[in-house]
Amino acid sequence: MSIRTDLALEEKELTFGKLSGVDFEEKNVGEIKITRIRVLNKAGENSIGKPQGDYITVEIPNLESHGGQFDLAAEIIAKELKDIAGGAKNILVIGIGNSQITPDALGPKVAEGILATRHIGLELKKQLGLEALNSVSVLSPGVLGQTGIELYELIVGAVKTVKPDLVIAVDALAARRLSRLGCTVQISNTGITPGSGVDNARKEISLKTLNIPVVAVGIPTVVDAHTLISDLGGTVKKNFKESENMIVTPKGIDLMIDRAAELLSFSLNTFLQPQLDKETLRALV
Repeated sequence: MSIRTDLALEEKELTFGKLSGVDFEEKNVGEIKITRIRVLNKAGENSIGKPQGDYITVEIPNLESHGGQFDLAAEIIAKELKDIAGGAKNILVIGIGNSQITPDALGPKVAEGILATRHIGLELKKQLGLEALNSVSVLSPGVLGQTGIELYELIVGAVKTVKPDLVIAVDALAARRLSRLGCTVQISNTGITPGSGVDNARKEISLKTLNIPVVAVGIPTVVDAHTLISDLGGTVKKNFKESENMIVTPKGIDLMIDRAAELLSFSLNTFLQPQLDKETLRALV
């Protein structure tokens, strides 16, 4: 039985020994663990089952709104975004997901918290003393069942209009382990295939399909039940076959999504507008 996960870190954990074509490093900042995986070539793709590129995982225990751990995590995520995305000045942020289904609402909730600035003219920026603001556009396009339009088609239209030099796609992910739900951030520069974690993959959103860099940011909010049972050693035998079509979420999913969305939106705003301090960012959003 296959193990379903969107996290490169968990794919690595499922392998044994040295991986061909894959670089790996990890470090801790306080209680926060940062793991960097780089898939170098086709051999690496075959080893880990992920496209060539960089995958950064930030694991944050005891995540709560604001406070020292929250601010430290946001700073770390913003720095990792800068390292992987560079110095883009015109950025389009896409909040992927269905706001009406809680485990899938992460992307839209993050989009709500992003400071959009593309509409602010130079004269107004000068009046506000914010001439250095980057141009940020935000789109929360919903899902095919709500709009009748493929997500990729909507994003292509937005890209043609906005002409960004970077797209950041935010989406809920699937993990292998319950302990990683809501507190594990993955950042990658390989794009994203929405719905792949729940076996409903749509068209890929990436440099290859959009012709501009795409950074994917996500937090796992669900575990595939079949994967969970396998990870527990297959000890739950009753209704094992039926678990193939089930998804598991924590009972506190509403609070988990709110906290995860707050963390990602604040981290993204910190990256997008590095000239603004955190108090100003919180006041503007």
